Amino acid sequence: MTDLVIRALDESDAHLFDAHPDPLNARAAHERTTHRPDWKRVALRDGTVVARGAWWGGTDDKEPVNVNWFDVAEGEVEAGAELLRSAPWQVELEINLPGDWRDHPDLAAATETRFAAARAAGYELLVERFLYRWTPERGLPERPGRLVFGAEPDDAVFFDALRRIHSATLDAHALKAMAEGGLDQAAQEELDFFHWCPSPREWWQTARTPEGDLAGIHIPAHNPSGPTIGFIGVLPEHRGRGYAYDLLAECTHFLVEHGAEAVTGATDRGNFPMAANFAKAGFPVVRERVNFHPVAPASL
Repeated sequence: MTDLVIRALDESDAHLFDAHPDPLNARAAHERTTHRPDWKRVALRDGTVVARGAWWGGTDDKEPVNVNWFDVAEGEVEAGAELLRSAPWQVELEINLPGDWRDHPDLAAATETRFAAARAAGYELLVERFLYRWTPERGLPERPGRLVFGAEPDDAVFFDALRRIHSATLDAHALKAMAEGGLDQAAQEELDFFHWCPSPREWWQTARTPEGDLAGIHIPAHNPSGPTIGFIGVLPEHRGRGYAYDLLAECTHFLVEHGAEAVTGATDRGNFPMAANFAKAGFPVVRERVNFHPVAPASL
């Protein structure tokens, strides 16, 4: 086998990224995503692209926050691994997949090639997620009317609520943050992300019972790709009443009232209660996403 060449791209050769086949239709997942040419890298063998990766971040970010497009040709696991391990940024890896990839042997094989390359590069599986997209023909979810929603300007209220919500959570990213730095880190990472989003801080809302008790929070947001259900969380002492659906319905209405023509959302595959709420609210699964995170050097 001939030597592998790893290349970072720029405006002059960005076309090389598009020379690789797209069996998992990753392009469909990035219709509203802007990738910088200089954050794209390819692996070539005999001049043919055998692996590619696109790192991504916000408009003002100096470095990417993740790599969210990663393709590897069959039989080129080591090329894919070298593409990741030689990159100047060791950040989370997102592999976007068709929702039915497990049902088709060719898609499953292509997916497993990417997983094998990620593991060989020193990445570990963090979580598998459902990706949702609500559109108007689904109809707006009914508002149960059980909670009172309102803006809250004090970040400390959200920080405290996030600490309490994450004290009993199924969310893999929150659990990872807690393992690294406790509840404070998990709460702060959430706040930092929503301050990073281009949507107004004034959109963040608390949800209270008619008696005035804080029952949960929801954060309607715009990420760089458009309107999204940023966060839904019910305080532990108010769980068991189905309030997560109330929050999701309100968040969807809020975004539509502020001009959204479609609304995305996501939840971990293992978060069965939240997945059920998305289905009840009329959010179909449109794709899946598998998140890996870098942990240590590895090789085949």
